[in-house]
Amino acid sequence: MNTRLVLALVMSGAVALTACGGTTKDSAGDQTGGATNAAKGDPNAALKEGLKITFLPKQVNNPYFTVAQKGSEQAGTAIKAEVKATGPSDAAASSQVTYINTAAQQKQDALVISANDANAVAPALKSARSQGLKVVTFDSDAAPDARDVFINQATSTEIAAGQVKLISEAVGGSGEIAILSATPNATNQNAWIEVMKTELAKPEYSGLKLVETAYGNDDDQTSFQKTQGLLQAHPNLKGIISPTTVGVAAAARYLSSSEYKGKVQLTGLGTPNQMRKFVQDGTVKSFALWDPSKLGYLATYTAAALASGQITGAEGEKYKAGELGDYTIGAKGEVVLGPPTVFTKDNIDKFDF
Repeated sequence: MNTRLVLALVMSGAVALTACGGTTKDSAGDQTGGATNAAKGDPNAALKEGLKITFLPKQVNNPYFTVAQKGSEQAGTAIKAEVKATGPSDAAASSQVTYINTAAQQKQDALVISANDANAVAPALKSARSQGLKVVTFDSDAAPDARDVFINQATSTEIAAGQVKLISEAVGGSGEIAILSATPNATNQNAWIEVMKTELAKPEYSGLKLVETAYGNDDDQTSFQKTQGLLQAHPNLKGIISPTTVGVAAAARYLSSSEYKGKVQLTGLGTPNQMRKFVQDGTVKSFALWDPSKLGYLATYTAAALASGQITGAEGEKYKAGELGDYTIGAKGEVVLGPPTVFTKDNIDKFDF
């Protein structure tokens, strides 16, 4: 991105992140992420050429992950690695298991995965790691002891508190609001929703009332129908937060051609190219996201660093991620890309992804 308009957030403390469509639930705090043995990385080791890396999104043909895949492939080209993108057409909890097993069977060097469900994929990931596969989760984490490193787009507090701030501004600080999430088991979505509830309990948001959390299952038509259902069930609804690129675009499409346009406000996490027309026609005042291509790029560089022995996933290890620069692995094997960007009518045309 050439221009970044960073969310102005008042952070009350760091919260471990679990996508969009990635984070780890706080309840997973007793699990150990990152390196699982005493081996140490060699920061001076050269990146191996010819690495075979599998890129496994929550689902294929999802605009968010299509952009992330481009970043992964860009990194693959830079490091002379073979990046193979594959994945399910649905975002069901266990739909990725077959693809994980295949990557291990094919003796891939590394797997870059956005987990549909933190625990459903864990047994397959553990088995794959036992066979030598390095595992990097991005956007949505798996159980920490089932992967080597988690690439987090931003902290839960940054994302969730920012969403509450945006909807509060959009509705004038008072009224009924609803959340249109992805799947009920999405680790990142659930973590963000919990932080949103904590934010809504603060005095400055006492005028807002969360009346329902609905799930569109990261399916366009289901999300469209759930938006309609929310509006019918709550005639006094003033705003919707949809922290998923599929959901926010579907909700915007419904609102833009309905009697609720301009009356019910919408914010969420979406790509500029998805949301541009809805911002320009006044359906949406503002929304946020990070650059998914950079997330895919960083995850793939991290996978290569693991497979090359530069890092093991241990806290404090440092490595270079190509044009993104230097990164340091944090607690539980987590690396944070950076804060999200807020998009409005004033800046959205400066972005193309």
